[in-house]
Amino acid sequence: MSEANKAEILNLADLAQYQENAVVSSQVLRAENGNVTLFAFDEAQELSEHSTPFDALLQMLDGEAEIIITGKSFPMQAGETIILPADEPHAVKATKQFKMLLTMIRA
Repeated sequence: MSEANKAEILNLADLAQYQENAVVSSQVLRAENGNVTLFAFDEAQELSEHSTPFDALLQMLDGEAEIIITGKSFPMQAGETIILPADEPHAVKATKQFKMLLTMIRA
């Protein structure tokens, strides 16, 4: 996102487009203490299990996904939000095409 876009109204779901057999990411905002990233997952794509040292807020913008946190499955759809706790393993799997906004604050 350019400096010029910061004072404009944006439709976040339109900022990243689906690509066949891919996960597309686009950084919406980046700062020293955190960032906001938009993701578009094609159906059946995933982010393998990993953990981060900070909490992250995952907001579903479109579609459906399965979020797995410390082995527990959370089916999610557009309009829902979940917190990915720091230092807990989590994975993201697209059950259908979906878009999510991920906000991580490093504090």
